[in-house]
Amino acid sequence: MAKARYLQLADTLEAAIKRGKLAPGSKLPTHRAFAERFGVALATATRTYGELERRGAVVGEAGRGTFVRDKGVPLSLGLQQSAADGSVDLVFNMPSDTSDADTLRSALKRLATSGDLSAMLRYQPHGGRDHERAIIANDVQRTLGPIDPAQLLITSGGQHGLSLLGFGLLTHGDAVATDALTYPGFKSVAALQGLDLVPIASSNGIMDPEALERSCQSKRIKAVYLMPTVHNPLGTVMDLATRLRIVDVARRHDLMIFEDAAYAFLEPDPPTGFLTLAPERTVHIGGFSKTLATGLRLGYLIAPLPQIEPLTEAIRATTWNAPALISDLVTNWILDGTLAQFEANRREDGAERQNICADILRDHRLLSHRNASFAWLPLEQGVRAEPIVISLKKLGVSVSDARPFAVGSAIPQALRIAFGGVPKHEFQTALKAVRTAIDDASPS
Repeated sequence: MAKARYLQLADTLEAAIKRGKLAPGSKLPTHRAFAERFGVALATATRTYGELERRGAVVGEAGRGTFVRDKGVPLSLGLQQSAADGSVDLVFNMPSDTSDADTLRSALKRLATSGDLSAMLRYQPHGGRDHERAIIANDVQRTLGPIDPAQLLITSGGQHGLSLLGFGLLTHGDAVATDALTYPGFKSVAALQGLDLVPIASSNGIMDPEALERSCQSKRIKAVYLMPTVHNPLGTVMDLATRLRIVDVARRHDLMIFEDAAYAFLEPDPPTGFLTLAPERTVHIGGFSKTLATGLRLGYLIAPLPQIEPLTEAIRATTWNAPALISDLVTNWILDGTLAQFEANRREDGAERQNICADILRDHRLLSHRNASFAWLPLEQGVRAEPIVISLKKLGVSVSDARPFAVGSAIPQALRIAFGGVPKHEFQTALKAVRTAIDDASPS
């Protein structure tokens, strides 16, 4: 059987790309111009471009066109990059300092001499040991109000907590409303578990309740996923009035609210959270990796009592229980004040680096939280992010564009820079390279 025409055309263009006849970054004709050139229907041209994008040969950019992709850069343009080659990593947030190892060393010595190691080597309760759940519940009430430890489950990090939402509370095909730019880890969960992410219009990361209302009227949405306090990647903090309007929409359409608080500790005076505003339908996801170290995977979920059983079953099915050694370390750091000190240090370090970022990139628009270890750089009209990412990679600097964060087909032209754990002198040098790369790509 002969191949479909759109597949034949896709093969032809892909071969031209591989032979170098179409160089990386080349702009392809519009769908209509392509259809006229090859004498096919517009729908065939659209399917051809879609097939090429599926193969990773081209990238489609809303409002700009379709471009030949540089195969030397991962499709995620950052999410899967690594700094193992010695480049400066401005992709991943690694909130660590050389002195952090000393803190861990001291804690391990304490654990070795006074901890009940034999008990920690055995299976633990799926939701965590009762006394540790109580310690975490007591700590988070500083910002969340009184928490019943029975409603708190200990997880193997915040990302594990997000995956439990899909395993325990959602089913394949369920629709979840998100910001148009959202955390890539939740996108990964959705892709793995067959969830339908519905992008909702927002203003710099603050979801529009009216847009959510319209989507609920046209789609069977099951839940809404939000990062209301220090949004990733934009750093914004949702105001209380907007939170109340979203709660109203959620109650009228019976939505669950997933409140991701990964970076909430960076905001010293947050508005009232969704867990307080709508406790009957909110699952609050928190963790300690962004505060302590990315290698210490410990987090927690706080959920209404009816949802605890299915979430506990999801823990049992995925990890059985969080690592007891790590939960012991973290809860003791809560009790002795180490965690609070780490949080203060991260805020201070983030503020200092934000000032450096604002100074070096003062001629460019920045979106960020004043204490965050990341920033968002929207590019001016006519400037594409991919060539900038590629040129910086060649200079030994890894950054991400908007693609890993975008939900849906509308992908803005922007860069996301993360700078936690990068030595300050390297950070300043890398930022100057970013500035130069953007300036070189800007229209004269």
